[in-house]
Amino acid sequence: MNYIAWQMLTGDRAKYFALVFTIAFASFLLVQQVSIFVGILERTASQIVDVAEPDLWVMDPATRYFDEVQALKSNDLYRVRGVPGTQWAVPLYKGNARMRAADGSFRQVILLGLDDATLTGVPRRMLLGSAGALAEPDAVILDRAGYLFFFPGEPLVLGREFELNDRRAKLVGIAEASAPFVTFPVVFTRYSNAVTYIGRERNTLSFVLAKAAPGVPVAELAARIGAQTGLAAQSVDGFRRQTIRFYLANTGIPVNFGITIVLAVLIGMVVAGQTFYLFTLENLKQYGVLKAIGVSDGRIVAMILLQACVVGLIGYGLGMGLVAAFFEVMLGYLPVRGIVVQPVAAMVTGAVVLAIVALASLLSVRRVLVLEPAAVFRG
Repeated sequence: MNYIAWQMLTGDRAKYFALVFTIAFASFLLVQQVSIFVGILERTASQIVDVAEPDLWVMDPATRYFDEVQALKSNDLYRVRGVPGTQWAVPLYKGNARMRAADGSFRQVILLGLDDATLTGVPRRMLLGSAGALAEPDAVILDRAGYLFFFPGEPLVLGREFELNDRRAKLVGIAEASAPFVTFPVVFTRYSNAVTYIGRERNTLSFVLAKAAPGVPVAELAARIGAQTGLAAQSVDGFRRQTIRFYLANTGIPVNFGITIVLAVLIGMVVAGQTFYLFTLENLKQYGVLKAIGVSDGRIVAMILLQACVVGLIGYGLGMGLVAAFFEVMLGYLPVRGIVVQPVAAMVTGAVVLAIVALASLLSVRRVLVLEPAAVFRG
């Protein structure tokens, strides 16, 4: 009977391929859009996650997300260091600057000023140069995407000079950094250099990065810092989630991707359901004959479910292949670097496809179960 079900399914090639293509297209859209959506949200907090050394980010209580900085006072660093349970605390500057190459090309960059002594937050993956080279005068490290913007198609070379807010900057390292939400190059330098690049400001301390002493819970240290300094202290994961929530609540990202995802589900349900239903109607005579020769309703239902599962599995597999090919092609495209297929999206899409084929099967099964075998012969 399984062979008969397969022959019935593939007998009309046009409807068979239409079913498979519909499921494949819906699967592709779902996984692609969800993966891009998650990847973009992760980008909003990518620079927080890249700084692996501290347990806590200390900031002004009014700070809502990473890209909105209210500068702290210089003595806030020492106040955090004085909180019991703090193993160490170092400054971090985060701001924007204008970087100009020798050929006149310029771009807005994200400038990160790292603690002069410890270089906490320096990129973990250096392609050329070393973090220690930041000790040189006017030294900066540039991420690979930024280098390729200023020197497209050229090999990676150190020693190039830039103007950073009209001041000299010498390239001593090229790093692979996570892509930020806005596709600006990322520049790393010492804190003392960063404050000279940005010019005169009363307060220049963006964040304090703190590490809990051994045996001190991170949450407890965060509460102590808040109580004694009046500043907000967030764990790395907490600050990351806070930043992502801000973009979810204050941008059109969820709405835009949500519309596409809903459309993909609707297309899959309506088109696949209707096509499978029409396919069953056209085969009512065959099902009637099977019932007339004694095939039970349960066996016929199993045949219809088998057909639906085969279509679902083939369509889903083809959709996953298209998604994998899409992201493989896009891997080398810098603006979308770091956005990959999300395993959770693939699993959820599999469940959605299962629901789609199950619904289509239920619509079809009902017509077959109420079919009278004699009606076939009367027709």
